[in-house]
Amino acid sequence: MTSMTSPSAPGTPSSPPPGSQTSVAMIARQAIVNAQQVVVGYELFNRSRSGSAHTAATDVILVFTALSHAGTDELVGKKLIFVNCTHESLSGGHLELVDPDKVVLEIPPLGHAAAEEVATRMPILAELRNRGFHLAFNHTVLQSAYAPWLPLADYIKLDLSVLAPDQLAVLISYAGRNSKAELIAEKVETAQQYDMVSSQGVELFQGYWFARPSLVEAKLLTPSQSSIIELINQVRKQASTDEIEEVLKKDAGLAFNLMRIINSAGFGLNREITSFRQAVMLMGLKKLFRWAALLLTASRTGGAPSSVGQTAVERGRLMELLALETLPPEEADQAFVVGIFSLLDVMLSMPMESAIGLLNVPEPVAAALLRREGFLGDLLTLAEACESSDDAVFNRTAGLLHLTSQQINMAHLQALAWADHLTTQ
Repeated sequence: MTSMTSPSAPGTPSSPPPGSQTSVAMIARQAIVNAQQVVVGYELFNRSRSGSAHTAATDVILVFTALSHAGTDELVGKKLIFVNCTHESLSGGHLELVDPDKVVLEIPPLGHAAAEEVATRMPILAELRNRGFHLAFNHTVLQSAYAPWLPLADYIKLDLSVLAPDQLAVLISYAGRNSKAELIAEKVETAQQYDMVSSQGVELFQGYWFARPSLVEAKLLTPSQSSIIELINQVRKQASTDEIEEVLKKDAGLAFNLMRIINSAGFGLNREITSFRQAVMLMGLKKLFRWAALLLTASRTGGAPSSVGQTAVERGRLMELLALETLPPEEADQAFVVGIFSLLDVMLSMPMESAIGLLNVPEPVAAALLRREGFLGDLLTLAEACESSDDAVFNRTAGLLHLTSQQINMAHLQALAWADHLTTQ
């Protein structure tokens, strides 16, 4: 397999610093191509687990990771995501976070229990299809026991490693007469196999003949469980947007994940979200609860935030308070975003350019984080000078921003007290 990992920047630790909240999910993707060898989608495989450990929980984690990376060229870009499911995971709330148009759910057969279970599972599958999900089945869906499912099939996968040529011919013909599904020949390993199925009308292909699975090391910034539980509790009691925003602001992992998922292609929005308030209002309490529950599934144990995450929270609040001296609240929120994401390169152990590329941040935020440019860049430089006690940089930047030492010192004390209160309450 080909490794697709992000190189570390000079001076960036190759492994997460002590107490950091980074986890790594190993995902393999394999291209599904058409007759012109244009990629139409990728099947994703969770390589962080053993093959025998496929459960509803691992489905949730895989979908969460794919959602968080959807829209980045590293994983799936704008292509369809084909995800293997268990029947137990199909009724999970995590699917409410997905833009159905982007996802193909691969539905497993029922084995010896098919005759009894097909009708029982039918309402869940029909409801998913009505919500706009694409459904894929293997060749067993063409058996008589699965007749009720056949009209739901958008794709039928034909495994060339288990089907003989005469079986394939019969199945292809039957599928063409009795369903509207597109056929995918999988495990195509030779030119002869490709010629055989393509001559019979199959137009989508997957297998080593076209592309081997490539491995993607997906960096995830995982919030503390205590922060996630607090968010869930606030949502369940239908707290105000202000109260929920406060919870998000105290944990860099929560903030990172929310902004990343809501701006991903998988979420399906047509405009960029740049503030936590916008994110909370657009996601709504129901989806926010589902998202928090999904985060909890993949979260690390332990309660206290890392020292790096604590510094990011303090920095974000300081920058927000200083920005409020001259900007309206909605614009000052971007200062908080810059501050809390200014240590992503350390928390994710990757160059800052790669880290903020995961978030699709607005240009003023990117300019501040990458080059310390603009008003937000000056605020960040000043915040860093406060932390390092660099008097020369402090005085120069304070002059550029027309802020007095008294204003800055007062804001710094308020930020430290605010962050300490949030993380110890």
